[in-house]
Amino acid sequence: MPARDIYHDTVRKALVKDGWAITHDPLRLEWGGKDLFIDLGAQEIIAAQKAERKIAIEVKSFVGKSEVDDLEKALGQYVLYHDVLAEKEPDRTLYLAVHAVIYVDLFEGPIGSLLLKNSRVQLMVFDPNKDEVMKWIP
Repeated sequence: MPARDIYHDTVRKALVKDGWAITHDPLRLEWGGKDLFIDLGAQEIIAAQKAERKIAIEVKSFVGKSEVDDLEKALGQYVLYHDVLAEKEPDRTLYLAVHAVIYVDLFEGPIGSLLLKNSRVQLMVFDPNKDEVMKWIP
């Protein structure tokens, strides 16, 4: 299994605070004899509708030398996980979890805005100081 991101536990706590039950830590997928590990799997029971919503969360800290390099790597991983998840668990939605500062610096800027406009990635923005989900961006 790969090493956990530095914000792994923070995101896990934030999800629980937001009403999610952690179902996988990590969520293992197998495709073509290869194992893939998405950081977290979770589900939310919507009592009024007697339905459940399932998600997978890939946590990224963006602490490398270059935010753009980190973004390129995160997007490659996101696309791979997204496509395998669509085949193996089509009822589960994939999100990239990013720190609020990274969201402002990168995803509210030209590159991130373009990615969001073109629906390339879905985000869960979290506040690491409060262990809280700040927003979900479809």
